[in-house]
Amino acid sequence: MASPSKAGAALAALREDLVGDVFAPDDPGYDEARTVFNVMIDRRPAVIAQCVDEDDVVRAVRFGRDLDLHIAVRGGGHSVSGMAVNDAGLVVDLRHMRAVSVDPAAEAVRVAGGATMSDLDRACQPHALATTGGRASTTGVGGFVLGGGSGWLDRWCGLAVDNLLGVELVTADGERIHASADENPELFWGLHGGGGNFGVATALTMKLHELPEFSIALVLYLPEMGPEVVRTYRELIGVAPDEASGGVLYLTGPPEEFVPPHLVGTLLCGALLTYAGSEEDMRKLAEPLLALPHEAEVVGAMPYADVQCMLDDPPGMRNYWSAEYLTSAPDAYLDAFCARGESMPATGTIHVLFPLGGAIAAGPHEYPVPYRDAPWAVHPFAIWEDPADDERCVQWVRDVRADARPWSTGAVYLNFIGDEGAERVVAGMGTGNTRRLADLKRRYDPDNVFRFNHNISPA
Repeated sequence: MASPSKAGAALAALREDLVGDVFAPDDPGYDEARTVFNVMIDRRPAVIAQCVDEDDVVRAVRFGRDLDLHIAVRGGGHSVSGMAVNDAGLVVDLRHMRAVSVDPAAEAVRVAGGATMSDLDRACQPHALATTGGRASTTGVGGFVLGGGSGWLDRWCGLAVDNLLGVELVTADGERIHASADENPELFWGLHGGGGNFGVATALTMKLHELPEFSIALVLYLPEMGPEVVRTYRELIGVAPDEASGGVLYLTGPPEEFVPPHLVGTLLCGALLTYAGSEEDMRKLAEPLLALPHEAEVVGAMPYADVQCMLDDPPGMRNYWSAEYLTSAPDAYLDAFCARGESMPATGTIHVLFPLGGAIAAGPHEYPVPYRDAPWAVHPFAIWEDPADDERCVQWVRDVRADARPWSTGAVYLNFIGDEGAERVVAGMGTGNTRRLADLKRRYDPDNVFRFNHNISPA
C-alpha cells in the first residue's frame, strides 16, 4: 500500500489528468457515485474514476496499479452482485462512455463500454437492425455480452457472444489491445463468456441482423391457471420457429395501462410470446395462449426497443437473483415451478421459465458458454424493499434452485447469478474450459487485478 503522501500526490495528479470526474470519500457527489442498482450493496471505494474515453481508462488503471489498489470495473448496467464497486479500492466507472455507432451497410455496431441496452437498441431501431440484448433496457452491454448474452432474440440470431466481432480492451498493465477472430484470437475466445477477467472493455463491435418487424403477445392469467398456461406454452414453443421466444412467469400486477386496476398489486401468471416477425404470424402461434381464460392481454406489433423496456427492474430495491438450466421441462417440474410461483415472497419479484434451443443450440460450441445445449432455464429474481425480508426472499430463490436440481444440467449463465462460489463459476464457464481460461488469465492479468467479477484465478 502506498504511503499517504504518495497516495495524495497521485490522487491530485489523477484529478488533473482525467477528463472525467474523480470522487474520493469526502467529495460532494461521492455517495451518489458509489450507489449501485442493488441497495443491498453498500461499499465505500477509496477512489471512483468516472472515465469519458479510453485514455481516461488507461490513466485510471495505471493510477490503481501505481498505488496497488484493488480495481473494480463499473459498466452501464445492474451489477446485482455488487461486483462493480469495492471497499477501499478504485472503481473504474464507464457510465459516461455510452456512444453507439451503427454501420447499416456492414450490419455492425460499435458500442462503448458503459452503454446500456437501451442505448444500443434505440440506435439500431431506425435502421430496422438489432442484435441479441438483455431482457431489460437498463442492462449494461459490456458485461452482458462478455458474460454470454441471452435475450429475446437469442433463439433467432444466437447468444450475444455469437455476434461479437471485436473488443477494445485496456489490460491490467494499462495497455490498449484489440481482440477479434484475426487479432489476439485466443483472448477473443476467452472474452466469449470469460467476462471482465482480462481487462476493461472500452468498446465492443457486434454483428447486427435485419429486424423489420417485431411483435408480442403478453397474456395475464389468474395464478390458479398457471399449470395449464405453462404446459400450453411448452407445447407451443416446442413446435415454434426460431423467431419465437419469450417465457412464462409469475409476477405481481404492475401499475400499467394494460393491467386492470383491481389486479394491480396481486399475484398473476403471465405468458410472453416474442416474435422476430409479423403480427399475423405471431397471432397464429399465440392462439392456444389466447384461447385460455385470461384477465388481460397486449397483442400486436411493437418496436423491439420498446419491448425491451417492458420488464425493466426498478432501481433502489433489494435484489437476489439466480438460475438453473434444465435438461427438460416435464410435468413434474412444471408443477414445482408453479407451486413456487404461488409462494413468491415479495411484490417486485419475478419468477421466469424461458426456452433456449434454436440458434443458441446451433451456435459455435467452442466458446466457454456451457449452458448452450439446455432447452429450458428457470430464472428467479427476488426484488423487495424491506431489509427484514432479506432472509425470506433469498431463501425463496434458493428453494427455486433446489426444486430444479433433479432436472439441472449443472451449467449456468453467470450473468443471472451473484457470488455463489467458485464451483458455480466453473459451472458457468465449463470444466473443460477452466484450464485454458486460467492460462489466458495468467497471460493477461497474472496479478488478478480484475478480480471483482466471476473470477478466474491465474493458473
